Amino acid sequence: MDIVDPDTRSKMMSAIRGKDTVPEMVVRRFLHARGYRYRLHRKDLPGKPDLVLTRLKVCIFVHGCFWHRHPGCALATSPKTRPEFWSEKFQKNVERDLANIEALKTAGWNVLIIWECQLKKDSGTLPMLDQTLRLLDAVHSPQQGLGKAGSSDIC
Repeated sequence: MDIVDPDTRSKMMSAIRGKDTVPEMVVRRFLHARGYRYRLHRKDLPGKPDLVLTRLKVCIFVHGCFWHRHPGCALATSPKTRPEFWSEKFQKNVERDLANIEALKTAGWNVLIIWECQLKKDSGTLPMLDQTLRLLDAVHSPQQGLGKAGSSDIC
């Protein structure tokens, strides 16, 4: 049983944002301050990546641990009510993410996944973002790059 009435739950769920989230803004500010320029949520690419560095052929997804089911993460909890519904919903999200990543890689894009929990203040955000920067620099330098259509899960 839910602890709030359906109207309140509906308002709470509608407040969950898909764009311009706090974790996404952290990554955007970090990259912009270091001179990287990008496009946001390009609709012509599978999955509408959060950030697209066109010149480098890099797509960055900033995933929420709950919705995208970060393996082994404490934030990837499951609601106790309607477990079948949530299990199916989460499974579809994960399958869609994998299909989008595969489609991007097939099209020649490098794909980076940054998880919400890695951007929390107590998780050592700077080392994780520095690792992202190193990967972008590697893509920029072909001799050290991820290679054609590589992908990396920043964990």
